[in-house]
Amino acid sequence: MRTVEELEHKLAEPSPALVQEMKSLEGDIMLLGVGGKMGPSLAKLAINAIRESGVERKVYGVSRFSEQGLKEELESFGVETIACDLLNDEQLQKLPDVKNVVYMAGTKFGTTGREYFTWAMNAYLPGRVAEKFRNSRIVVFSTGNVYPLTPVIQGGAAESTAPSPVGEYGQSCLGRERVFEHFSHQYGTPVLIYRLNYAIDLRYGVLLEIAKSVKEGRPIDVSMGHFNCIWQGDANEIALRSLLRCKQGAEVLNVTGPETVSIRYAAAELAKRLGTEAVFTGQEADTALLSNASKCMQLFGYPRVSLLQMIDWVADWVLHEGKTINKPTHFQEREGKF
Repeated sequence: MRTVEELEHKLAEPSPALVQEMKSLEGDIMLLGVGGKMGPSLAKLAINAIRESGVERKVYGVSRFSEQGLKEELESFGVETIACDLLNDEQLQKLPDVKNVVYMAGTKFGTTGREYFTWAMNAYLPGRVAEKFRNSRIVVFSTGNVYPLTPVIQGGAAESTAPSPVGEYGQSCLGRERVFEHFSHQYGTPVLIYRLNYAIDLRYGVLLEIAKSVKEGRPIDVSMGHFNCIWQGDANEIALRSLLRCKQGAEVLNVTGPETVSIRYAAAELAKRLGTEAVFTGQEADTALLSNASKCMQLFGYPRVSLLQMIDWVADWVLHEGKTINKPTHFQEREGKF
């Protein structure tokens, strides 16, 4: 892949399993926060899956649409867009009632110094949304940041691991989860908490950040020595298929790739493809922010895009100076300060 158009096409390719499940999913789909990093490709994937399934169903994309041209781009693809500030309760209440909601709204970067806004977005707004869509099924995007750092030899935190977030961002995300869980119990709303740990797109993500450091000869800090990642197309597919796995009381699901990936390994593999050598600084800690995705693999099978395929694609993208999005993951952050 050398162009954004080719990348977007790849991200929006539905699997036969997703197409089949779209046939049995009842009702329209609304994506709240469609303007984020994953939202546009998720919306396009949903449209393609619905078309291939042969059913009649609408996909609504809700956002403030601050990015110029995104609203028109999604509409041209078949998404019904609604410009809405979700924190404006009058606008929120005017949204149409739908059977299926994917909740992607939230904030992470810029938390330090504006903690109040982070809590409003991540913990207050979920209550308003849960009230509004009490009769829907809701997939709630969350994060592996709700877990504590765990020993690398343990293989990552499982869904049964008690949350213990480091920093206010992770704490506010746990607040989001608990609020949706509360209303799921109160109203019987089927909910799935989707704990994502690093989706990868060629324009952003952990692998891109490592690849750029390798290419530019910048030392890579290996203090946070291991990570998880998953191709964004696979993560999007899991989000849509999770609509059929929402449960009253809130099901929890870790979403990431199957490997515990060494920073040194990923950097060395990227360096081979970039024709250079990786430079490192620091020493690996015994703990890292890791998620165990065994349950996800059991439900949906292994991701269609492997780790080495992602490394191949990212290296080629960087070599040919593909377009990037300036939204760093801060994957090396160990104090939870975003």
